[in-house]
Parts: sequence; structure tokens; C-alpha cells
Amino acid sequence: MATLAVPPPTAAPSGLELFVAEPAPGRRRLDLHVPGVRCAGCIRSVEGAVRALPGVTLGRVNFTTRRLTVEWDPACLDAERIVEAVTRAGFEARPFAPADAAAQATDAGTRRLIRALGVSGFAAMNIMLLSVSVWSGADGATRDLFHLISAMIAIPAIAYAGQPFFASARGALRRGRTNMDVPISIGILLAAALSLHETVTSGPHAYFDAAVMLIFFLLIGRTLDALMRDRARSGVAALLKQSARGALVRSPDGTTEMRPIEAIAPGMTVLVAAGERVAVDGLVLDGRSTLDRSLVTGESLPEAAAPGDEVLAGTLNLDAPLVIRATRVGEASFLAQVIRLMEAAEGGRQRYVRIADRAARLYAPAVHLLALLSAIGWLVAGATLHQAVLIAVAVLIITCPCALGLAVPAVQVRAASVLMRRGVLVKDGSALERLAACDTLVLDKTGTLTLGEPGLVAADALARDLLARAAGLALHSRHPLSRAVVAAARAAGVAPAEVTDVTETAGLGLVGQAGGRRLRLGRPDWLGAADTADATRLQLAFDDGTGAAVTLSFDDPLRPDAGAAVERLRRAGLDVRILSGDRPAAVEAAARALGIERWAAGQSPADKVGAIAALAAAGRRVLVVGDGLNDAPMLAAGHASMAPASASDAGQTAADLLFLNASLMAVPQALETARRADVQVKQNFVAAIGYNVLAVPIAIAGYVTPLIAALAMSLSSVIVVANALRLKVPE
Repeated sequence: MATLAVPPPTAAPSGLELFVAEPAPGRRRLDLHVPGVRCAGCIRSVEGAVRALPGVTLGRVNFTTRRLTVEWDPACLDAERIVEAVTRAGFEARPFAPADAAAQATDAGTRRLIRALGVSGFAAMNIMLLSVSVWSGADGATRDLFHLISAMIAIPAIAYAGQPFFASARGALRRGRTNMDVPISIGILLAAALSLHETVTSGPHAYFDAAVMLIFFLLIGRTLDALMRDRARSGVAALLKQSARGALVRSPDGTTEMRPIEAIAPGMTVLVAAGERVAVDGLVLDGRSTLDRSLVTGESLPEAAAPGDEVLAGTLNLDAPLVIRATRVGEASFLAQVIRLMEAAEGGRQRYVRIADRAARLYAPAVHLLALLSAIGWLVAGATLHQAVLIAVAVLIITCPCALGLAVPAVQVRAASVLMRRGVLVKDGSALERLAACDTLVLDKTGTLTLGEPGLVAADALARDLLARAAGLALHSRHPLSRAVVAAARAAGVAPAEVTDVTETAGLGLVGQAGGRRLRLGRPDWLGAADTADATRLQLAFDDGTGAAVTLSFDDPLRPDAGAAVERLRRAGLDVRILSGDRPAAVEAAARALGIERWAAGQSPADKVGAIAALAAAGRRVLVVGDGLNDAPMLAAGHASMAPASASDAGQTAADLLFLNASLMAVPQALETARRADVQVKQNFVAAIGYNVLAVPIAIAGYVTPLIAALAMSLSSVIVVANALRLKVPE
């Protein structure tokens, strides 16, 4: 597939043909950055505008990166018309660049919400102080002065702090739709307009306090929700950190130059120094080294690389320089495929409709209709226009969805707080809803069920002097098994011996001198050790020059409470499975120890995503727990996902929840807390709706002023928050 480099985010959408790829004959693909996408309604609008064009076969928005991917028949359409369609829908669009994904780590919209919350809170406090004097009996010129000062505070505050609601409502109405922000905006503006009229005409009542207090309470819920959503951003940005910006390319005449990744083509010769990440997929032409291939298998143990071996973009060269011939670059590389897998998997999760969003679809039109019918009814009954509008405003305010807006985020923030005390970080509030519905658990093995750190088996059975010499030689290597030998010696109170003249042969082992003896530590076949291979364990051999080489075995132990956690999850009704990139024998041993019957080994990232998709197609809601970079697409594909704090950057950012200690018991605790939170969210909705059932008839009957409506609305919000505070994490 041919594609060209993308420009920086500031590039204008001109010359779009430069950014069009050809994924297959007769098809074109364009990736656009649409920064204005903020919610599920925005996604529907953008995708709907694109899919309505002739010849479009795919139009999908990834909410995490704000990437719009469009595929079409070039005989029916060109790229400019796609951008025009998105623009007509009310959204900016430009060619997508990797920097755009990284820029999603923080959301400027959340900062605006926090500023608006501060402004509305400050204004509400000051206006309430003035209102107390009016309620206490101030009248005449004093009352008019207090109303005027309140107006001077409230009007600028409403204009600034109300923008999140006004902008959303304006956008919805412009597209011929409605949402919860429409009745909110109408209620705020009508209350402010009536209050301003009362102030100018020296009327007895003004409701600036109600309007500003309404904005303040609504912004609390909106800000809490935005803060929870922000924790879920930047998953793909972490993957982009694993890719090299460029590479050292050797020309046919022997000269070398550093080139950006976009300027490297298949067939070029690339030099990779020790400690560098491989920039492109390729074949080793010269050199021997070991590679950290955790991208592919999820295993932290390095693998040898020699001439003729394949290397993949993003893997880390540990020991010695390599010369490789590039075979796949850019969008065709393995790392780019992992990123696309992750984005595609997240796309399915983003189509999950939150409880609050489902309620909003019915709530907004019902409130509009109710307020309108109230005004018409009172006009027919002989009321003045002022009275009818006042009652309609009271209905709008008393039915304003403050309690509904707080119902979900208040519980989610409480759940996140109590889980944090148990060492579980909740990154995405909506994940608690999804986690509560899960019925299947898929676990990675290494680093998830196990600690991901190899340990020397039966170290206490080795002679102390032999262990000291082995540890002294192992000190000179960064290989995980060498580090395990050193750790075992120190744990046994054995000081590593002093070893000199150490040399390392990449992929084979170490040679050194100690006490006049030649020491060797490395692969058993390299040392001619007896074949005692155990398929469930990794092995090294050590020869201290006194006789036959000694075989050292290593295993990756299960987390101490893995068995108890798996059993508790089974009792919670989950079907538990293992998907791992490790060797079949090692995975089978772990599954047998935990009593897990369904497992699969040797799984690539695509294999794992396919398995999750198959479970989802069968109606399962899958909770995924993994840690490796290769697990990131699987974590994104799950209905909900968790990862340990030791996970890779991409694994951490792809997961909805992180557990910060070594205990796997965090998984059942999080599941049970999510289910309790789900119950309390539903209780909050019942309380909010019950409040409306009781309060709305009183407002329609004309017994409620806008101020009393605002106080009643605030009381319902307090009840919802108080209910959320009852949530606790199960032991």
C-alpha cells in the first residue's frame, strides 16, 4: 500500500491527493483529523455526513485520536468533497498527522469547564449574599440596587460560564436535533431575561441567583464527567512513543545519513546501534545481537537476532549493532499495524452508549414539550404572557437535569476514589458501566497472572561458592536471566565473586576469569551441557572450570493470590480464559495451576483481537486483563480492560483501569465495586425521576417561582451526591 508523509497539524486541507492512500485497486483511503469531535452525537454527525456521499464504503471516527478514516470509489468521489462534507456538518477537518494523536493527551475543553465552574461558583456566592437581603425584606430603592448589582455580576457570568451549554445547544439545533443542553440553555436564558426585565422595571422578583446556581450545579457534573473521560485519552500516543522518528541509512557508496522515517523506502540499508529501537521492519544483513521483542510476544526475555532473521519496527536492540535491509516502512510496518488494530478495537468500544446518553435522548424533548404545554395552558386559562412565561421557566428549571447530570459522574468519582485507596486507578468513568456488565474474563499470562520477572529455581540447592562465581559473571550482562542469577545470590546472602576479562557473545553467553579459572555462563547447547530441557522453564548453564556444566532453571512464578482471585471471579459468574503469546507448555502449566480450562498460546496481537471479536460476536462482554505492548489492541477491544502498573506505556493507556500493586485481587474488587456502582447509578436515576414526578405538577400549577425551582433542583442534586457517597469497595 503506497502512502506519503503527512504534514504537521497546521497544514491546510489543500492538495489532499498527496495524503490519499490506495489500500486496494479501485479504492482510496484518507485519514483526517477532526478536532471538534467531543461526543457520541458528534461522531454520528461526522460519520453520517461522510457516508451519505456517493461511493463511500467506509466512514469511521476514532474518538481517542479524533481520526476520521474514509474509504471510497475514486470514480464517484474525490478527497476535496469529503472535507467539504465534514465542514458542512460543522467540523474542521485536515490531513491526519501522528502529532495529532499525541496532542489528545490533554483536553483544552476540560480546562475551559474548570474555569467556567470557578466563575459560576464565585458569581453564585456573591449573588446569594445579595439575595439574602432581598429575602429579608429589603424593598424600594435598596431592593432595586441589589437587583442591579446582581445583574452586573450575573450577566457576564452567565455569558461566560454558560458557553458549554449554549455552544452544545446551538450546534444541536443547527443540525436539526435536540439534546439535554437545549432545555438547559432555554431555562437559563429565559430566567436571565425575566430577571433583567424585573430589574429594569423595578419589579419585586429577580432570579439571577437561580440562573447562576443552575449553571454552577450543572457544571459540577459536566466537569466531573470530563475529568473522568480525560483519563482515557492518549492510548495511541503511547504507541507512537515506541516508534523511531528516523534511522541511520547507509547508501550504496558507503556514506551514511540520518533520515526521517518518511524518507526511508523498502530495500534501503539501515544501521541500528545497540540500545536503539528498530525503525522499520526488515531482515538482518550483518551482526548478531539480542532483541526485546515484547511487541510481538509480550515476553520480556530477549531473543537472539542473526543474519537472515526478521526484525520488526519498535523492537529494542540490546547488545550489538545490526545492519538490516528495510522490507516494510511507515503504514505497512508492524507497529503501524498494531496502532491500527488498537484504533479499530477502540472504535467498537466507543459505540457503547452510556446510561446518561440513553436517558438524554428521551429527556430533552419531554422537557421542551412539558414547558410549552404549561405556558399554552396558562395562556388559555387567562394568565398574562409574563405569568405564563414565568411558569414555563419554573418548569424548565425544576426539571433541569442537574440530578440526572450528577447521577452518573457522582457515583463514578466516588467509585474511583474508593478504588484508588485500594490501589486501583480508574481512568475512564464509562468503563465502570461496561465492567459491571462483563461476563467473560480473558487474561494474559506473563506480567499479568505472573510477575513477569524470571526467578532462579532451587537456588538454595547450589553450592554457595558456585553461586557466587555465577553471579559475579552474570553482573556483566543486562539479560533478564543474568539479573535473576544476581538477585538469587543476593537473596541467599551470597556476595558475587570478582570476575575479570569478561566478554559477551550476543545470543550465546558470557566468558570471564576468576581465581585463575575460566568461567562461562550461557545457553546450555553452547556450553555442551546435558539436555535437561523443561518446556515450561527457561534455562542457562554455568561452567566454572571444575567439571561438567551446571544447568540453572528459571520460572516466572504466578502472583501470590492469582488462584484466589481467579476463583473469586468464577464465583462472580465470569468465564475465565487465558490468551498469551508465550510458549504452549508455559501457558498450559499456568492454566493447570489455576484450574483454567480454556487457554491459547503463541498469540499475536491480531490473533488476540480476533479472539475477543469472536467472543463479542457470540454475545459475550469481555473483561481483558493484560500488560504488554502487544496486549494494547486486545485491551482496547475488550468491553472493559485492566492492566497492572508494571504494564507498558501503551498497555497502561489502552486499559480502563490500572492496579498499582502486585495483588491480582484488585480485579474482582474492581468488578464487584463496578456492579455496586451500577446499582447506585440506577438508584440515582430513580430518585431524580421521582423528584420530577413530585415537583413538576406543583410547578405547572403555578405554585413554584424560578428561585424555589432552583432550590428544589439543588436539593435533588444533594440527594444524588449523598447516595453516591454510600459506595464502598468490598473486602
